[in-house]
Parts: sequence; C-alpha cells; structure tokens
Amino acid sequence: MAKFKKKIAGGTPAISTASLPDIVFMLLFFFMVTTTIRDASLKVKVVTPNASEIQKLEKKTLVSYIYVGPPSSAALKATFGTEPRIQLNDAYATIGDIAEFVEQERDARDEAEKMKITTSLKIDKDTKMGLVTDIKQELRKQNALKINYSTKKGNLEASK
Repeated sequence: MAKFKKKIAGGTPAISTASLPDIVFMLLFFFMVTTTIRDASLKVKVVTPNASEIQKLEKKTLVSYIYVGPPSSAALKATFGTEPRIQLNDAYATIGDIAEFVEQERDARDEAEKMKITTSLKIDKDTKMGLVTDIKQELRKQNALKINYSTKKGNLEASK
C-alpha cells in the first residue's frame, strides 16, 4: 500500500499579475468608447422651466442645440450685458447666424440623416418670447421644422 504524505504548510501561492495589463487596457478602452465629450462649453446661464408632460429624445446624435440665456460669468456680463444672448456651439451669435449653423449641422451628417435632425432649444425661463419667436422663424426659413424645447420634469406651479 502506498503511503501518502501530508503537505507541509507552504502558504498560499502568489497572485499572478500577468493578465493585469490586459484588464487595464480593456477598462481604458471601455471608458474611451462610452464617455461622451461635451460639444460646447456654456457661456449663457440656462435655467429651463418645469413641465409636466415631457418625453425623452430617442437619438441624441441627431440633435443640435441652440442655447439662449443671459451671460453666465461676471466677465461676460461686463462685456455683453445682462440681456439674453444666443449661443451656437462655443460662440455667441445673432439671429442671422442661425442659417449658417443649420447648414453646418446638416453638412456634418450623412445624407439619410439630414432631414431627421432635431433642433433643441435650451432657453432660460426668464427669456422674452420675442427672441424665441425670432429663432423659430429663422429655423422655418431654413426648413428645420423639428424643434424641441428642453425642460425639467416638475410641477408647473413650482417654476413660478
């Protein structure tokens, strides 16, 4: 009969770190793919109004944003005043610049997606409706008819 020897306490074996670089690169690649970079840095302060009936946009890649509100920082207020301003991408703009903005957004998309672009208006709740109407008229001239108003979900009475 064979005699079995009991193992002498040798401790636990060391953890292999051979696969550690693979795991690090896999995590790095994952975060690079899933992270979105903000397209524009806001130069206007936008406090959107509350709304009770809202819907989420399905394809955010087909959305171009127009921001309207007063300048956000004290330096910008000193330069541009306190009246609401239009921001397209990273710069202040006028009503006349909207046509060029719409064309640039269309040129950046595929041919099949050009007419599916939604223009989202992120407008401060204290902005006068006359400016909003002027923006909408300019979008109509450019045949950009899919317009979305960005809001916060909440009670309408809370925003007053």
